Amino acid sequence: MVVRVATVAFEGIEAKPVDVQVQIASGNVVFTLVGLADKAVAESRERVRAALVASGLALPAKRITVNLAPADMPKEGSHYDLPIALGVMAAIGAIPSDALDGFTVLGELGLDGAIAPVAGVLPAAVAANTRGHGLICPRQCGPEAAWASSDMEVIAPRSLIQLVNHLKGVQALSRPEPAVRAAAAALPDLSDIKGQESAKRALEIAAAGGHNLLMNGPPGAGKSMLAARLPSILPPLSPRELLEVSMIHSVAGEIAGGELTDRRPFRAPHHSASMPALVGGGSHARPGEISLAHNGVLFLDELPEFQAQALDGLRQPLETGEVAVSRANHRAVYPARFQLVAAMNPCRCGHALEPGFACRRQPNERCIAQYQARLSGPLIDRFDLRIEVPAVSAADLVLPPPAEGSAEVAARVAAARERQGRRYAALGLPGSTTNASAPASAIEKAAALDASGTALIREAAERLGLSARGFHRALKLARTIADLDGSDAIARRHLAEALAYRGGSAGARVAA
Repeated sequence: MVVRVATVAFEGIEAKPVDVQVQIASGNVVFTLVGLADKAVAESRERVRAALVASGLALPAKRITVNLAPADMPKEGSHYDLPIALGVMAAIGAIPSDALDGFTVLGELGLDGAIAPVAGVLPAAVAANTRGHGLICPRQCGPEAAWASSDMEVIAPRSLIQLVNHLKGVQALSRPEPAVRAAAAALPDLSDIKGQESAKRALEIAAAGGHNLLMNGPPGAGKSMLAARLPSILPPLSPRELLEVSMIHSVAGEIAGGELTDRRPFRAPHHSASMPALVGGGSHARPGEISLAHNGVLFLDELPEFQAQALDGLRQPLETGEVAVSRANHRAVYPARFQLVAAMNPCRCGHALEPGFACRRQPNERCIAQYQARLSGPLIDRFDLRIEVPAVSAADLVLPPPAEGSAEVAARVAAARERQGRRYAALGLPGSTTNASAPASAIEKAAALDASGTALIREAAERLGLSARGFHRALKLARTIADLDGSDAIARRHLAEALAYRGGSAGARVAA
């Protein structure tokens, strides 16, 4: 007799069905596990054996064979412990053989029979609900699984004994309730920053349209402070975005206590981060920082100090909104539509742009060129806004705090994003919620220029050497500035401001 228990394997954020087949037959006393399992899965034999003994059961002196089907799909992780244990228990008659029909099971077992939390419960619950299954998962993951559907049966026990008692009808476990993460302390506010009005304006435009932003300035000018306050002006996640973000964080094991939050991700990895850490992958493929920042912000401080290969690995995800991690035996695709915000110094010493400063090693222009040569041209071209953040003077620092804070800016950003959402929904593009994410064909319709604007952008394209990507990004930027103004049409001033951000000082001269 073969007992079957349903579980899942993860490919990206997708939960693929896996059939755990358990057979107990006469023969040599051995516990065999087959089905292309990795080390963590192979070690489940000892955890299952110890957990059953702790629960008052002993494995029979027979040949136990466990097959994880399909056999050609790689199996990774410790979440196979619980379905294997329940399959063995059903095979020896410790629980009814039909008790697990219609359930998807996942969980890690401790040696004492406790069921420990595992990663990927939310995608597993969504997949189970799609197949019409209920879900059996660890107690700590129950609130996370409950988000999949209010009609789906979710059993979330603390231990193997508690689960067996529930299946036998001795003890009834209540269905867990969806949990929301409690609001943390107030986010840093824009009112904390004195001066830097032009930088604040650029930050507002970047937030309104989801545009990539590069800040260049001397040490201590406030670049990191500005970036840290970007989350305070971003709107909360929509329900669809919340589900996407939560599924990625669930696979990465970063949902504590099963609590979800509608706050947009803000990831700020150190500049020593490797390419797999940023993009994703590793020996066991996992989401990288760009996927963990999906529908949120990825902030790279000290941009030129990152490995050049790691930075260039961001170029394709910035265009496609996803990253494919390919290995010899499998391929995982993770969503990665993020807003890139970066900060850098103009040179290694950081003061080359200050009046009267002279680098001791070489002329200032050469020092700047060598330092900025660490960044590839295609990467720089993907920044919609490139601004210089000058040092703050003592006269600015002694002024009282500005009257306008994050709340006022956030209201304008939310109104602009609402306009964009309605626009692209009307164009049949519900997946494009910001100007930055809209395809070129849609932005040409949404950002139609008059004769004056056409002449201006034609001149800018020639003088600034705009690529096709740069041309469309300038249009997107102008569309966002017009949205912040509440204007349906793009005026010349909107386009002029956009070109100034795209081309720096050269763009400002063209706009003038």
